[in-house]
Amino acid sequence: MKTIGVLTSGGDSPGMNTALRSIVRTCAHYKIKCVGIVRGYSGLIEDNTKVLNTRSVRGIINEGGTFLYSARCDEFRQATGREKAYKTLRNNNIDGLIVIGGDGSFTGATKLEDEFNFPVIGIPGTIDNDIYGTSHTLGYDTALNTVMDAIDKIRDSAISHDRLFFVEVMGKDAGYIALRSGIAIGAQEILIPEVNTKIKDLTNSLKNSKKSGKTSSIIVVAEGYKPEKNVYQIADEIQEKLPNYQVRVSVLGHIQRGGRPSCFDRVLGTQLGVRAVESLIDGNYGKMVGINNGKITLTELSKAIKGKTKINKDLLRISQIMNT
Repeated sequence: MKTIGVLTSGGDSPGMNTALRSIVRTCAHYKIKCVGIVRGYSGLIEDNTKVLNTRSVRGIINEGGTFLYSARCDEFRQATGREKAYKTLRNNNIDGLIVIGGDGSFTGATKLEDEFNFPVIGIPGTIDNDIYGTSHTLGYDTALNTVMDAIDKIRDSAISHDRLFFVEVMGKDAGYIALRSGIAIGAQEILIPEVNTKIKDLTNSLKNSKKSGKTSSIIVVAEGYKPEKNVYQIADEIQEKLPNYQVRVSVLGHIQRGGRPSCFDRVLGTQLGVRAVESLIDGNYGKMVGINNGKITLTELSKAIKGKTKINKDLLRISQIMNT
């Protein structure tokens, strides 16, 4: 490995800049040239690249987002687009590529590996924490803390006005953010895609809490809880059944993606960046670098994409006990 390329793809997540810094500095340590691809796979197709050195990544360890920018790229889904991307890699004498992103980004990486026999390594960067082969994806911990802080503020208003708040958090296919943040803030109920909580059960829970003297509540809802209904429709349904409640909805949206990465994500991003570069040097590619039981691990990219993550059943049990 004389030259290593790196790109960020898909949705941004806190800690991506930390990982980029780690990759660049690790390359410098091993006397390897590092080339950054600007705007993900779109930049790879357009040959939008720049050489990175330790000065390029100065002061970004604590910054959210990604200084290489990110973009969705439909052209890369086509064989002609991937051919252009491969030519960019060859024209820049890049010997291996590190892709920071989610399962869609990893799918693109495996295409490069399969079609052109090109060495790739993946780093899981997504706040949803829905990548198989790692207990934590880059940005997940920061997102949890952002959500917790936001809901703590919403609770102040809920208590002051005796209101029932439905707070929607990200998680189209997985309820990791909703479950952990819901436990952390003491939510009345937590609604996630993995559990089919019926409206009737939710209504009964709220009725029981009302009887016990509780006048305000927080319901944390993962955005993918009911694909056929959005959080406003769910709130309206509850309002009809419980007219004595003042029901409000708060959608946290993209504030969950932003902000300075937490200590955990800064350390994790640094660890993953070092291991990604060293794996390419060792010829151990076609893998995703992750963390399990506190140790940095490697998982086949194909397994990381196709594998099914499982929600923590013990946390589900605990959340039910807390809702008593």
